[in-house]
Amino acid sequence: MPASSHQIESLAGEPPAEDWRAIAATLSRYVRARTNRADVAEDVVQETLSRLVHQSRLQKLVSIYALGFRIAANLLVDHHRRDKRYVAEREEEPASQAPLPDRVLVGRQELAILNDALAAMPPLRRDVLVRRRLQGQSCAAIARDLGLSPKAVEKHITRGLADLHKAMPGNAVMRGGER
Repeated sequence: MPASSHQIESLAGEPPAEDWRAIAATLSRYVRARTNRADVAEDVVQETLSRLVHQSRLQKLVSIYALGFRIAANLLVDHHRRDKRYVAEREEEPASQAPLPDRVLVGRQELAILNDALAAMPPLRRDVLVRRRLQGQSCAAIARDLGLSPKAVEKHITRGLADLHKAMPGNAVMRGGER
């Protein structure tokens, strides 16, 4: 609620030289035109009037309306910044580290495709590929364990990776090109 003229008179300690009621009404229209919240408008008008009374005690004001509009505008900006900060703090939610459901579904589908492609490979090629890519064994260790040359191990790995690549969706261009 805006301060009444008799409250302003008692704040100033002497009868006002200004028509505080008219100033309050003008400031109220100015502030309400710039915010849609009545509670904020009332608070800003009241604080503006308080500061105007204080300044009028300290010095003769050249234009009380100009100073009132400037004070009100600054108070509105301050209030908006304060509100914006609180709204931003309330709306922030911690981001989940879990993958999105669509990515989980796509990952499961791709895993099923890769499992099918591995199952369709010749057993030796699958064994070499699993040992190298999943178990991290060196080509020399795989060659020694399986009685193959290192070059044969490399060829099995290359062909196995090509089979997996062809099996993945989106690689239809490669599949269509080969017969």
